[in-house]
Amino acid sequence: MPAHPESLVSTDWVQEHLDDPNVVIAEVDEDASKYNENHIPGAVGFDWQLDFQDPLRRTFLSKEGFEQLMDSRGITNDHHVVLYGGSNNWFAAYAFWYFKVYGHEKVSLMDGGRIAWEKEGRELTSEATKVEPTSGYTAKEADESIRARRDQVLAEFVGAPSGTGLVDVRSPEEYRGERLAPDHLPNEAAMVPGHIPGARNVPWGKAVDPETGRFLPEDQLKALYEGEDITPDKEIVAYCRIGERSAHTWFVLTQILGYGNVRNYDGSWTEYGSLIDVPIER
Repeated sequence: MPAHPESLVSTDWVQEHLDDPNVVIAEVDEDASKYNENHIPGAVGFDWQLDFQDPLRRTFLSKEGFEQLMDSRGITNDHHVVLYGGSNNWFAAYAFWYFKVYGHEKVSLMDGGRIAWEKEGRELTSEATKVEPTSGYTAKEADESIRARRDQVLAEFVGAPSGTGLVDVRSPEEYRGERLAPDHLPNEAAMVPGHIPGARNVPWGKAVDPETGRFLPEDQLKALYEGEDITPDKEIVAYCRIGERSAHTWFVLTQILGYGNVRNYDGSWTEYGSLIDVPIER
């Protein structure tokens, strides 16, 4: 059983709660147009870029912006929000982390995401979900304990000093410096290739079953990360290119395996690999 079983629900659970007024199902995809093609009946949609990012700077929405976003989707502080998406929940996991940053109490991922729902032959619809905006959502102050910043990474984690761990969840080609970004995102790359010194490469996709999209059993996940010296006694920072794949790994380490001190570096390689005069390995 996951360390935090409330953070992961099954497709059966979602099916049973489609008409539950206390539950909001939300889709978050890399390609936001997927939601418009079809989605789980009654689900609302989030565009990870337009909805979750500051319109001018590369950073989070403000606390007030997050509150307005929740009100726009009819989400109250009391709602149980269940997130799912394509690519084995890449951006759904990013959204989960985002909800946790702003202190939403009841939030879960649907294990397997869109892949599992589709493979099980469950209903999808292109019908627009009727949303009744609310007002009065109150976010908490941003929880910086689960977010890594560049200055902290440079000061405390480069080289993975004793008691710390860095996990680079990108593809082996990106980690080795043979590729700047995934092939379908050539314009979203850092200035130079490589990885942060001391980082271990555990690609995010190794944590899921490629056939079902669901997370691997806990014993296999434990072996996967501890085999790379990413252990629960350490302070861990996970990073990728822009922080979405590493949010998926952050979810695995904290919500499934119960690691107590893990940060997601959302600046990730796009930021680090464009900094002047920082340590880099290939």
